Amino acid sequence: MPIFRYYPDNQEKQDKILEKKIFIHSLIFPLAFVILFWMVEMIEQVFGLNFVPFGIFPLQIKGLKGILFSPFIHSDYNHLMANSLPFFILLAALVYYYRKISYRIFFLIYIISGVCVWLGGRPAWHIGASGVIYGLAAFHLVSGILRNDVRLLTLSVIVVFLYGSMFWGIFPLKPDISWEAHLWGALSGVLLAVYYRKYTLQRKKFDWEDEPDEEDNNPDDENRPYFSEPTFSSGPETDREDQTIQ
Repeated sequence: MPIFRYYPDNQEKQDKILEKKIFIHSLIFPLAFVILFWMVEMIEQVFGLNFVPFGIFPLQIKGLKGILFSPFIHSDYNHLMANSLPFFILLAALVYYYRKISYRIFFLIYIISGVCVWLGGRPAWHIGASGVIYGLAAFHLVSGILRNDVRLLTLSVIVVFLYGSMFWGIFPLKPDISWEAHLWGALSGVLLAVYYRKYTLQRKKFDWEDEPDEEDNNPDDENRPYFSEPTFSSGPETDREDQTIQ
């Protein structure tokens, strides 16, 4: 979209209106998916339908369509509620911070995790959006660490704090949980974080980052003794088919 071509060089003069539009868009895109999740589940429950066959069934032709449709299918409302909030938050953060490449990253996680589950999952129906959620969480965590960016590191800490328990979901601890989707989703997120590690993100440069160090610019440093009384300044502080797993 055209708004994602906007990268202000001077953050102090950035277009606040356009920045607001980008933020709103970053909320609308994931919200549209979450609304579709709920619509599918309500249609299934109200009309007594069974959408499980639209999930992924590994190594079966009938299960290929699940690569596209399985994230929209959930076992019940509890399953759906557990996935809705993390999906919304993680995808909104992806769109807001990564902008031009956010769609590419999202759909690559979506497809790669689904294909890998189809190739290596247990012979059962795999449904739910948790594989994509694991991919997004892993991407944010690893990307923040690799980039050493204050904002992204903060986001990484939030991901660990809110979804740190998700780590156990990649192990086969519960037979009714698709740990394969969790595992392949997380691995796809890590892979993409490494691949796009050199993608440049614009960020605000704080005033204190441009201030020279006093020690580097003091001409008297050469004549100053190694031991002297400390001085203090008041300068600014630097701030299986019958089995369904989800």
